[in-house]
Order: sequence, then C-alpha cells, then structure tokens
Amino acid sequence: MDTVDVLGASVACLTLGEAAEVVAGFVREGRPRQVITLNPEFLYRAQSERELMETVRRADLVTADGVGIVWAARKAGRPVPERVTGIDLLLRLAVEAGARHWRVFLLGAAPGVAEAAGRELAARYPGLVLAGTHHGYFKPEEEPEVIAKVRASRPDLLFVALGAPRQELWAARHLAALGVPVVVGVGGSLDVLAGKVHRAPVWLRRLHLEWLGRLLMDPRRWRRQLVLPKFALLVLRRHR
Repeated sequence: MDTVDVLGASVACLTLGEAAEVVAGFVREGRPRQVITLNPEFLYRAQSERELMETVRRADLVTADGVGIVWAARKAGRPVPERVTGIDLLLRLAVEAGARHWRVFLLGAAPGVAEAAGRELAARYPGLVLAGTHHGYFKPEEEPEVIAKVRASRPDLLFVALGAPRQELWAARHLAALGVPVVVGVGGSLDVLAGKVHRAPVWLRRLHLEWLGRLLMDPRRWRRQLVLPKFALLVLRRHR
C-alpha cells in the first residue's frame, strides 16, 4: 500500500473504494486493526502531543480526512487521489457489510443516537447485522463493562464516535481487549445518520468546502478553524 509522509504520519494513497477493500481484507484476517481518518487539527496537535503521534503511527490504515491533508500530501510530493472521510468510509463499509453480512457495533454520541443511527443503517443496507450499540457518555469506571459488551457482540466492525482525538486514543488503548477486526473513529457521523446533524450540501463537498459548510451550520467551530493556517505554515516550512 502506497503512503505519503505528512508531518510524520503515513497517509494512504487510496480512493474511498480502495480503502474499503483494504478494510475488507482486515475483516477477513480477523486480528484487531485500527483505522484513522486523519484531519489537519488532529495532525497539528500530534506534533506536540506524543501519544497522538504514536497512535497515528501505530494505526493500520490512515486516510486523508480533510482537504488540508490532501493539500499537504501534494506539497509532500505524493498526492492522494481523494479525501476519505470518516462518514464516507462508514457509509462505504456499510454497503460492504450489507453485501457480506458483517456484524456492526456503533459506540458513541448522546444516549439514543447510536440506536437511531443503527436503525437507519439496517434499513438502508439489508444484510448488515447490527451487533449492538452503546452511547458515548460512559465514565472511566464503566469502560470494562462497555468493552465486555462490545466483545460479547462479536462485531466485524466497530465505529467509535467519541470525537477526535478521544476516539482514536480510546480505540488504541483498548484495541486488544475489544478483539474487533476493525475499529474506526467516525466523529459526528452517528449524529448525521440519526438526523440530528446535517452534512454540508453535496455541491460544497465537491468544491472541497465542506469545512465551510460545517462552520456555517455550527459557528462554534471557529476556534478549531484557527488551527488551519498554522497547519498550512508548518507544511510549507517542512516541504519547501
């Protein structure tokens, strides 16, 4: 699998369909793997937070989630073919799950959201087996119970929606104990599936402006956007 080094992270040079095929191979092999859909905010923080960078480097597949990562890969001299975002990968894998009767577990978001998202996935993709759901508002002392619930359900895919970077750190720490062939962090994807949040319009996504659409729908995100020029400057300095 071809990759490009973006500020220390090995980002896969794959299309969405190719990434889904890699994940299908992970499912067939059966041993626990972690997939990270990497955005600029996460990677910028990882420059100064060792555990984040180590988590990215240990991941079995890292995709370019965000136009900033796509741009940075091009500056690094090895372009990636397209964005592979958390929600797009989830939906593409749901298609595979429906065709291959994979078992899927949804973990995260507010109480009731994962259940609603699960019902939506099961309705859209007949053949997909909803192995279980659990909300993301669990306390540290409840983690063993949550892990046991996931493990007992024997999913092929675990989608974790705890927000980045918490979801990636949580998955990495408990990957072996979970025993799931593939764990993917998907941020706010369950809220979208449950109808609680809407994605930016398709035309904005085609223009690589989904970040702008999300900002307009949720102006509270403006502080997160301040990272982007800092990220861009760091990339330019690294790849002059």
